[in-house]
Amino acid sequence: MFPESLHLVFALALGFSFAGLLCSGYQLATESPLSFHLLERGPRPSTFAAVPFLVFAAPLIIMRASIQGLQVEGRGIAFVALTTVVSGFWSLMSGTVALMAVEACLPV
Repeated sequence: MFPESLHLVFALALGFSFAGLLCSGYQLATESPLSFHLLERGPRPSTFAAVPFLVFAAPLIIMRASIQGLQVEGRGIAFVALTTVVSGFWSLMSGTVALMAVEACLPV
């Protein structure tokens, strides 16, 4: 396996893991699942503080909504496949940002 491919797989896994950590921590603290409804509170400081939090937690929120849409609403498998691609790309990007932050903190 090429080093670049391994780096991308690690970034993807790190992105989904970090999203899961954020969603689980939020659910532990508030006893309700994390969703994009945090942005519907209007222009308050807590709403603006939720944006970076939701940016990194979005892959898991998208996948959870996709699976619920398949089970409850009867959406097609093509919709789930599309949201899986979107969620995977988003996770890859957020994992890349997290890896860059870790690499920046390490000594040369």
